[in-house]
Amino acid sequence: MDRKLMLDFPKKIVVAKNKRKFKKEYLWGYLFIASPIVGFLLFAFLPMLFSIYVSFTEFDLYSPARFNGLENYKQLFQDDIFIKTVGNTFYAALGIPIGMIFSLMIAIALNQRIKGLTFFRTAFFLPTVCSIVALTLLWKWIFNSDFGLLNILLSYIGVSGPAWLSDEHWAMPAMIIQGVWGGLGVNMILYLAALQSVPKDLYEAAEIDGANGWHKLIYITIPSISPTTFFILVTSIIGALQDFQRFMIMTEGGPNYATTTVVYYLFLNAFRYMKMGYASAMAWVLGIIILIITIINFKLSKKWVHY
Repeated sequence: MDRKLMLDFPKKIVVAKNKRKFKKEYLWGYLFIASPIVGFLLFAFLPMLFSIYVSFTEFDLYSPARFNGLENYKQLFQDDIFIKTVGNTFYAALGIPIGMIFSLMIAIALNQRIKGLTFFRTAFFLPTVCSIVALTLLWKWIFNSDFGLLNILLSYIGVSGPAWLSDEHWAMPAMIIQGVWGGLGVNMILYLAALQSVPKDLYEAAEIDGANGWHKLIYITIPSISPTTFFILVTSIIGALQDFQRFMIMTEGGPNYATTTVVYYLFLNAFRYMKMGYASAMAWVLGIIILIITIINFKLSKKWVHY
């Protein structure tokens, strides 16, 4: 046998063994990712494709779907209630900047060396891990116009509290207050982590240059945590445009559709009025709105987000 072939033979054996080993590892890798992929296909991708088809039909779950073209979409933009729900949804989203400001203020306070720091961090984050149903029922009692805690506290200072959840003008502000409170925990933790990653050298250099606390906040802290701010902004907007549970529990969309969001109106059409085609069209319009807003946020982020 040729000497070169004799020397290369063991190497070829090793390469063959490595190939079999890699194939086996790849097989296990594919097996591990198969479950989420199959779950996505069965419970997300295929239902999405079906909802696209249903959005062009008249379908009530009991009888076969009847194709009606763009009728659902035409009806959607002529539906005064749907247009009102879109306005309500964006109205409720006004609580996002308010919540972000409060979350940042709390995070800055909890980033200081104060006694009981662990207790305060836990207290602010605790509502996040509690059941949203339980918390919503709690706030429903707080906003009760007759014996609610908020109106009782207002009466102590001589203010007659409104009928928070049954007054058309006060129902959405009440929902915004509850939404701001509910989002403080997660946003505070995110901001706290971002604040602790800001280099201390920047603050020390700013102090040497004579910068005060306000200057350090505006020119160092806020730009340094801008990626976290962007993440919170995008996820909060997406979440707000899909808000459903607390509106269903606290107000059921009332009074007079004052707190009916797009998703809650979608739910009513799909499972109460059995208009699956109309509800599917509504879902896709909402999805397109969310996509457009998200793309705009990413485009604008280049001007104010500093990585």
